Amino acid sequence: MTPVAFILAAAIGAVLRLLIGLTVCSWQALLVANTAGAAVLGYVSTADLSASTITVIGVGFCGALTTYSSFALEARSLGWRWGAFYAALTIGCVCAAASIGSTLA
Repeated sequence: MTPVAFILAAAIGAVLRLLIGLTVCSWQALLVANTAGAAVLGYVSTADLSASTITVIGVGFCGALTTYSSFALEARSLGWRWGAFYAALTIGCVCAAASIGSTLA
């Protein structure tokens, strides 16, 4: 059951990321997706869940929702000044979101 659940969770994460991208501008969409994924991952990694549930949600869903390669590409495309600002903003937001998610668990 875990492989099927993993695939479904990854598909849901990818579709959700697409929907966020369609409703919000490019770098803002990535910031929203990465922050939301960090919050979910913070909650899942701290909550009392089974290993398979953590794998399905943490790796499948959050992995499809957030991608480091898109973050790096977006930061580079913004140029060194705005890219550095964007990188710092993203890192700050995802750290705060992961902390809040783990606190809620």
